[in-house]
Amino acid sequence: MSRILNAASVAAVALTVAPMLFLAEPGFASDLGADANVPAITLPSADAPVEAQDADLSTGSTTAVPLPEMAQQPDPPVEPETVPAATLAALVDATPRPPAIESELRCLAGAIYFESRGESLAGQLAVAHVIINRAESPRFPSSYCGVVYQRSQFSFLRDGKMPRIRESSPQWTRALAVAQIARDGSWKNKAPGALFFHARYVRPAWRKTRVAQIDNHIFYR
Repeated sequence: MSRILNAASVAAVALTVAPMLFLAEPGFASDLGADANVPAITLPSADAPVEAQDADLSTGSTTAVPLPEMAQQPDPPVEPETVPAATLAALVDATPRPPAIESELRCLAGAIYFESRGESLAGQLAVAHVIINRAESPRFPSSYCGVVYQRSQFSFLRDGKMPRIRESSPQWTRALAVAQIARDGSWKNKAPGALFFHARYVRPAWRKTRVAQIDNHIFYR
């Protein structure tokens, strides 16, 4: 009986000591980490430059991503500056001769040519404005040609016709330029509102308002 009790006691002690030895065996956690084959996580070095890339996860290669090109905007067109003429003579010189002369401009320039080609440019401009003012007045025909060809108004007409013009002359070139300037209103007229004029050696019995005298002409309205 005592032998059975002793054997049971030895077995109980063995069962108690075995788990303790198992738990106390050194190297269990470290061996688990080595045998588990867990992939190590490697962080990039702080010294490595960072670039914008597309990573190919299967091969480990990288491809640079091209930045979009900025669309170049075309430069705006540069418009030429318009410099105003300092004098009427400069404006006359800068006024081109038209390639084709329409009838209204020809009538206006013809009256300037025959009535005032010997006058100053300011005097020629004033004569041109008399014709323009008449065309705009209800008292006269409504066109330049109608004003110029109205009976008993301009003495240079011959049997209701305009004499031949020397179109190669500088006087005609100036008359054309003055006509365009007067028509466009691009220079100040020294006889504003004038509807009549005569040579200063003439003494008509007019009861009209005198506007100005320019060279050999006196202007009225």
